[in-house]
Amino acid sequence: MSVLGFLGAIAVSWLLGNSHVTELFIQLHLIQANPPSWLMPPEVSNKYYLLAPTVILLVLAQVVMKLSPEPTTWSRRLVAMTLFALFLRYFFWRSLSSLNLATPVEGIFSLMLFLMELLAMGGGALQLLLLLTVKNRDREAEKYSVAVKENSYNPSVDILIPTYNEPDFILKRTIIGCQAINYDNKQVYILDDTRRQSVKQLAQELGCHYITRSDNFGAKAGNLNNALKKTSGELVVVFDADFVPTTNFLERTVGFFQKDKIALVQTPQSFYNSDPIAHNLGLQEVLTSEEEVFYRHLQPIKDGTGSVVCAGTSFVARRNALREIGYFATQSVSEDYFTGIQLSARGYELVYLDEKLSAGLAAESIGAHIEQRLRWVRGTLQAFFIKSNPLTIPGLNLWQRLGHLEGIFHWFTCIPRVFFLIVPVICIFGQLNPVLSSSSEMVYIFLPYYMMQLTMFSWLNKRSRSVLLSDVYSLIQAIPVFVTVFKVMFSPFGKGFKVTPKGLSRDKFNYNWSLALPMTILFGATMVSFSVSLLNPPSTSFNLGLYWSSYNLLTISVAMITLLDLPKPSFYEWFTIKKEIDVYSDRSTYQSVTQKISEEGVEIILERSADLSTDVFVELLPEVLIVSGKVTRSYLENDYLIVTIKFNQLNLEQHRELVEMLYCVPGRWQKRNTPNELQSIFILFKLVLRPLMFLNSKKVSKLKLQY
Repeated sequence: MSVLGFLGAIAVSWLLGNSHVTELFIQLHLIQANPPSWLMPPEVSNKYYLLAPTVILLVLAQVVMKLSPEPTTWSRRLVAMTLFALFLRYFFWRSLSSLNLATPVEGIFSLMLFLMELLAMGGGALQLLLLLTVKNRDREAEKYSVAVKENSYNPSVDILIPTYNEPDFILKRTIIGCQAINYDNKQVYILDDTRRQSVKQLAQELGCHYITRSDNFGAKAGNLNNALKKTSGELVVVFDADFVPTTNFLERTVGFFQKDKIALVQTPQSFYNSDPIAHNLGLQEVLTSEEEVFYRHLQPIKDGTGSVVCAGTSFVARRNALREIGYFATQSVSEDYFTGIQLSARGYELVYLDEKLSAGLAAESIGAHIEQRLRWVRGTLQAFFIKSNPLTIPGLNLWQRLGHLEGIFHWFTCIPRVFFLIVPVICIFGQLNPVLSSSSEMVYIFLPYYMMQLTMFSWLNKRSRSVLLSDVYSLIQAIPVFVTVFKVMFSPFGKGFKVTPKGLSRDKFNYNWSLALPMTILFGATMVSFSVSLLNPPSTSFNLGLYWSSYNLLTISVAMITLLDLPKPSFYEWFTIKKEIDVYSDRSTYQSVTQKISEEGVEIILERSADLSTDVFVELLPEVLIVSGKVTRSYLENDYLIVTIKFNQLNLEQHRELVEMLYCVPGRWQKRNTPNELQSIFILFKLVLRPLMFLNSKKVSKLKLQY
C-alpha cells in the first residue's frame, strides 16, 4: 500500500471500528458486485453495437437543432427530458455499479468522488427541471411599448446614477447617454457618494441634478435610498456609473408598468469592452462575456419561475412598490438581489426583458474580475443569515424558491471543481481507483450522457458558452470562490462593499502571482502524477488518472495564461465601426472609411499615396460631426495606409453627438455566438502555444499599440 493509502487507512479506521458502518460497507460492496441487469451493457460479440445509443442520441440532437435552431417550448422540453433521463441512468450506474468499495480507503475516496459528482451535476439537473418554465417577453414588450411611443402612457421617471470614485469621463458618458433617452418625462440624477467638487461641476455643465450625503451608510443601497427620499418620480431607473443606455431604453421597458402587479423590469448587462479573460487570451472577437450565460440562458428560466434576479443596474422599478418594502435592502452587499426577493415576497411580479438596451464596462484586469465574483459570492450566500433568505422568507411559492435555490447552489459547485483538480493526483500517487468500470460500460452509459451534454449545452444556453470554455472560466475562479464560500459561511459579514475599479489603462504586462500560486502547485503535482501514470500504467482497469490528468493539464495551462494582464494603452474603448469620413488636410481632401472609432479619435484607411499633414479636420457622415485632430500614427498594411487621428478638445455638443453615435443607437449591442465544442477544443490547444508569441518582441510591441 502507498504512503497516502496507509495514512488514509489510519484516518478511516476509527470510523470502520463501528460495526454498523462496517456492515453498511459490506452491503454496499455486495450491491456493486451484483448490479441490476438493466444497467449492464448487452452481451454481444460486436462491441460496436454499444455505440448505438450514443449515435441515436447524437442524430436526435442534430435533428432537433435543425428543426429548432433556437430553443422553443417543444424542443427545449424534449432535450431537457432526454438529458434528465440520461442523468438518472448515469446516477444509477454510478451508485449501483461503479463504486469501488473493496478496501476502506478506496471506499471512502470512491464515495467522496461520487458525492462531488452529484454536487456538480445537481445544479444542472435543477436547471433541466426549471427549463420547463422559460419565458420570452418580446411580444409583451412590443405590445406595451405602443402606449409609450404614442405618449398615452408616460409616467414620470427618475434616472439615478450612483457613483463612488468612478472617473469623471466615465460618468460624463453615462449622463449623456441617459439624457439622450427618447422620453420627455424624465429627470437625471447623479448620486455622488464621494462628495467630489468635479462631479458637482460636471452635473452643472451637463444640466442634470446632483445629490450627495454626509456619510456612506449602506454603501450603494444607502446612496439610492437617500436619493429616493429626495425625488418623486413614479418610476425609478438605476444605471451604474459606467452603464450607457440606448435611446429606446424607456420605450421598451416603461410600458410593462401599465400592469399594476409589475414592480420591476430588469434588462441584461451588456459590455462594450471584452472581459479580461478574453482580452488576455487575445479572443476579444471570439469569446462572449461570462455574464452572457446568466442573462441569455438563466434569467429567462428565472423569469418563468417568478425568481428574476435584480442585477443592480439597467432596471426600472415602481417607486410605490419600493416604498412598501422600505426601499433598497441594506443588510447585504447584494442589495439589488434581496430587494427583488422582498418585492416578490410582497406579491409583486419581476419581469426580465432579454433585450440589450445598455452597455457598461466589464472588469479591466483579472484581479478585478475575480474580486467582483467574490463580492457576488458574499452577497448571495449572505442569504442564509438575513430575513430576506429566498428559501425561507414568507410569500414565495415553490417554483420561486427553486429558482433562487439554483442561483445559491451555483456557488457551491466550486467545491467539486477544486476536488476534481486533485482527483487524478490522488488516484496516481495513492494508487487508488475510485471508479470500477469496463470499457463497455464507459461506451454504453458514460459516453451517451457526456456526448449529449457536449452537443446540447451550447444550444440550450442560446450559444452563449460551450462546455469546454465554460469549464476554463470556472477553473480560473474556482479556488478563490472555494475559499470565499467557506469564509462567508463562518463570517458572513466580515467584508464590506468594494467597488470594482473602472476606467484603467496600463502600458505594461502584469502577471497576477497571487492567483497563479495555487495553480502552479496544482500544475506541478498534476504533471508529476501524469508522468508517473504514463511510465507505470495500471495492469488492469480503466486508467482514470491518466486521462483526467491530461484534461486538467490542458485547462490549468490555459487558466494560467489568462492571469497575464496585457497592456491597455487607452482609457477609451475603440470600436470597429465602418462609417464614411472626409479628411481635410492643408494639402488635399480625402474620402475614406473608418476602421475604428472612439471618444478620443478615429482610425481610417487611405490609399498608399495619401499625404496628410499633422493637423487635420475630419467630418463623420451621415451625422455631419466635424472635429479637428492630429495624426498620431500611420503605417502600411496590405498596400493601404492606416492612419490614427486623435481628436483635439471636443466641445460639449460634439461630445454628445459622438457618445450617442458610439453607445446609444438602438440595436447597437448585438448578441454573438460562442464557438462550438470542436472549435473550443482547437482554441484550447492553440492557447497552450500562446506564450511562445511573447518571445517575439515585434508581436509584443504590436500588442502594446493595439486599441
